[in-house]
Amino acid sequence: MSIAGGVDKAVERGQRTGCEVIQIFTRGNMQWRSRPLRAEEIVAFKARRTETGIAPVFAHDSYLINLGATNPVTLRMSIDGMVDEVQRADALGLPFVVSHPGAHMGAGEDAGLRRIADSLKEVFRQTKNSPVKIALETTAGQGTNLGYRFEHLADIIARVGPERLAVCVDTCHLLAAGYDIREPKSFAAVAKEFGRVIGWKFLAAVHLNDSKTPLGSRVDRHEHIGKGHIGKEAFRLVLNHPHFSRVPGVLETPKGDFEDVSPLDKDNLRLLRSLVKR
Repeated sequence: MSIAGGVDKAVERGQRTGCEVIQIFTRGNMQWRSRPLRAEEIVAFKARRTETGIAPVFAHDSYLINLGATNPVTLRMSIDGMVDEVQRADALGLPFVVSHPGAHMGAGEDAGLRRIADSLKEVFRQTKNSPVKIALETTAGQGTNLGYRFEHLADIIARVGPERLAVCVDTCHLLAAGYDIREPKSFAAVAKEFGRVIGWKFLAAVHLNDSKTPLGSRVDRHEHIGKGHIGKEAFRLVLNHPHFSRVPGVLETPKGDFEDVSPLDKDNLRLLRSLVKR
């Protein structure tokens, strides 16, 4: 949900869309610097959240952040940016910030994973009194992005420690990365692998997105539910799975040319809810 006009407006938009949970950016998603949250904004946000009953509300970090950056200036800006994300989430009372782990920029996967882990340690050192977790998102593996294998996320968790790390699974990214979730048998195999490699206790959220690109494409392009290469029935499997069904799920599908509340969001929500076994 957009925070245009103030973070509290995102909760209002979520209510009008029919949401039970929402994800927000706490600042511009393509900006290094943003103004601090004003005290009155924080109070209004918490009041709207209580009034609407929308919970949880969690954040996604800026797309500019790369905790695996090889350029020292970019890396420092990324670490500072992530610290700011955690502090803003803390001020708003959000439980976690979803973050793409980072890209190795040609340094290789091992070096990239090590740099990401070191960066996260520094972020947590600077925010040691905060309860906010960082939920590492599964990625499509586009370019040199890491996180497209479950092993990548498990490696980062092992290096950093489990206390303030979680995982967010994105369905579009799974398919693009080569995890076939379209049929019951292959979906069950992927779910079993997640539990074995990462562990279900780390699952914090799921992004419910269909994919414009096919299995193994390594290209991240979101599509409306049932209109992409994943297909409607795969979402039935996800929504009724004993572990995926216990965590919040949010849409990141295209909103169209609508400045406020998108009817496309309502359509996607309606379809997803029709797939849930009551």
